[in-house]
Amino acid sequence: MTGGGNARNGRRREILKELGLTPLWHVRPARPASMPQPPELSQERQAAPLPPPPPAASAMKAESGEQVCSDSSVGAVSALEDRRSKILQMGWEELETSVAGCIACRLCHSRTRTVFGVGDQNADWLYIGEGPGAQEDATGEPFVGQAGKLLDNMLTAIDLKRGRNVFITNIVKCRPPGNREPRPDEAQCCEPYLARQIELIRPKLIIALGKTAVQNLLHTDASLGSLRGRLHRHSGIPVIVTYHPAYLLRTLPAKAKAWEDLCFARSTMEALRTSG
Repeated sequence: MTGGGNARNGRRREILKELGLTPLWHVRPARPASMPQPPELSQERQAAPLPPPPPAASAMKAESGEQVCSDSSVGAVSALEDRRSKILQMGWEELETSVAGCIACRLCHSRTRTVFGVGDQNADWLYIGEGPGAQEDATGEPFVGQAGKLLDNMLTAIDLKRGRNVFITNIVKCRPPGNREPRPDEAQCCEPYLARQIELIRPKLIIALGKTAVQNLLHTDASLGSLRGRLHRHSGIPVIVTYHPAYLLRTLPAKAKAWEDLCFARSTMEALRTSG
């Protein structure tokens, strides 16, 4: 083994120690039965198509950008549809500008900065979290602080790096007050932005981090645990679900399950690349 290989293995041991998963897990010729296996992509079992989520009750008027609170009138619904249609035609720079000036829901009143996302605009890997926290709101970048450090370590453990073939964003682009979970209407107001990001990036694989991301991407109320270890789809793109790094910081036993999810994601990406 070369000196570079020794250095990489040493770094990986440090990362797995940070994840609480030492001693180092070694790859063996046959995977353990408990390790999730990527399905044959040509024979992938897919869930029945799910209906699109209902339109939000609170959003921006398509033309003026005025906030419409708790308005389910025909005119408000039409404005929402028009707004979504316009967002789905935007290029990258216009999309960023639109997010920065968005006043579509109540979150605009308490934010410091919007958090559009960060990374490679042509990434194969798209990581989607729930919403910005206090540090993200201050910096305008997703996943900073301790949860961000853990996510970076998780990426490194499978030979990835923030900004290199990886894009990271959230379901909502503004911080919910008190770091609470985004409400359904808030997530729905941001949905066109995320949908357009996905269309422009065209990732090979989406990693959904945490319950809120999973529920909004897959339109399901099923528990995160019941959805782990198998492929799902969003807009035709394979999706793997796993725990949010902030949850892993609070729930140490879940780190081993997160490692299984990372291994599943890596083997799935290998299969996707092989299949073209």
